[in-house]
Amino acid sequence: MEDIGAFVPGPRVRIEGKAGGPLSGLTFAAKDLFDVAGVATGGGNHDWPTGRPVPERHSWAVQTLLDAGATLVGKTITDEVSLGILGENAFDGTPVNVRAPGRVPGGSSSGSAAAVAAGLCDTALGTDTGGSVRVPASFCGLYGVRPTHGRINVAGMLPQAPTSDTTGWFARDAATFAKVSAVMLGEEIPHALPTSLVVAVDTFGFADAKVAAALQPMVQRLAALIGHSCEDLMAPQGLSVWARAQRTLQPVEAYNTFKDWLDERNPRFAFSVARQLLSGAAIAPAEQSWAALMRQEKPELVRPWFSALQPIEISNGVIRIPTRDATQYHYLTQSCQSAITSAAQAATGRLVTVNFNQPPPVSMLDMPLSFESETDNIILNPDIKKFGFPVANNCGSLVGKVLRLLI
Repeated sequence: MEDIGAFVPGPRVRIEGKAGGPLSGLTFAAKDLFDVAGVATGGGNHDWPTGRPVPERHSWAVQTLLDAGATLVGKTITDEVSLGILGENAFDGTPVNVRAPGRVPGGSSSGSAAAVAAGLCDTALGTDTGGSVRVPASFCGLYGVRPTHGRINVAGMLPQAPTSDTTGWFARDAATFAKVSAVMLGEEIPHALPTSLVVAVDTFGFADAKVAAALQPMVQRLAALIGHSCEDLMAPQGLSVWARAQRTLQPVEAYNTFKDWLDERNPRFAFSVARQLLSGAAIAPAEQSWAALMRQEKPELVRPWFSALQPIEISNGVIRIPTRDATQYHYLTQSCQSAITSAAQAATGRLVTVNFNQPPPVSMLDMPLSFESETDNIILNPDIKKFGFPVANNCGSLVGKVLRLLI
C-alpha cells in the first residue's frame, strides 16, 4: 500500500505538528506546489527548482495545519506546474488510484488525493485553478473543496493563474474534513442544516444521462432532509460561455506566470504541458477582453429578472415571456446571444442555429421562443429596434427557458 507513487521521489519530509491543537494526532501531505522550509519546491517539473533558493519558511497553508497540531508526512506529486487534470506526470509518473484500480487519480493534485485515498495520511493539501482539487476528489471518492477565490491565504503556494488559484484539501470522511475545514477557514463549521437546497438545473443538463440519474437519489434525499428545494441556474450566461471565458483567461495567466522561466531556462516539458503554455501566448487581446468582461458580470444581476416574470404562456411550441412592468424594454446583447446559442447546442447535441429576428416594436416585452425540430432552428423575436436597454439582467432567464424547451 505504501508504494503507490503518491509522494515525490527522494527522502520523505516529516514535521511534527504542535501539541494540543485541534488537529493533533492527524497527518497530512502537501502538494509539491507548497513551500516547506528547507525543502525545494519541485512544482512537478525537474527543471523548476534549478537556480531557485530553497524556501526558508513554510507556506501559509502548511504552517496553519502544523500550528493546529497536524503532522506533515511528505510532499506529493502534481501534474507539471499544475497544468493537468488527469494526474499524469512525465517526470514522476502517475499515482495509483486505489479507489478505482487501473484508472487515473485525477489532477493536478493527484498525489495528495491518492495518498488520502490509500490511507497514507488523514488529509492533504491541494491547489485548484480549474478543477485540480474537485476532479481528483471525484476520481478518488474523497471529500474535497475549492474555497471561494481569495478566501484562503495562498502565500508560499506556486501560482499558475493568480486570479483563479486557490488552496483546497481532501479527507476520506466527513468528520476529518470538517475539522480541517474549520482550521483552514478559521471558523467553526455550523451544526444546523441549511434552510434550502438549490439544484443547478443547467449543470444537470450538461451531465451525461447516467450521471444525472445516479445523482438524483442523493438530490431527493437532501431535499427531504432539508425540507425545501428549488431549481436555479448556476451560470446565467450559460455554462459553455463561462467555460470559454475560463479557457481564455487561465492559459493567458499561466503563460504570463511562466514566460520568464521559459525564456531563461528553456525547461523540459511533456508535450501536452508545453502546448498549453504556448496556447496562452496565442490568445488574441480581443478574446481576452471579452473573457474579462464575462467574469465581471455578476450572477446577482439576474435575480431581479426572475422575480419580475409573470407565468409563462406556452402555445403551439412558442414560449411567451411577459414582464410585470410595461416600461421594461430590453434587447439582446451579443454575449447573451452567444449564451443562448451555446446552451441550445449543448442541450440538443447538434449545431443548432439561433435566429434573432427583429419584429416591429411592441408596447411591452413579448419574447416568443420556438424550436423547429426538423430544421434545428431556434427562433427568438426580441424587440431590439425601438428601445436601448441591455439584457444583462434577463439573459440567464432566457437561457433557462431555452434549456427547458429543448430538454
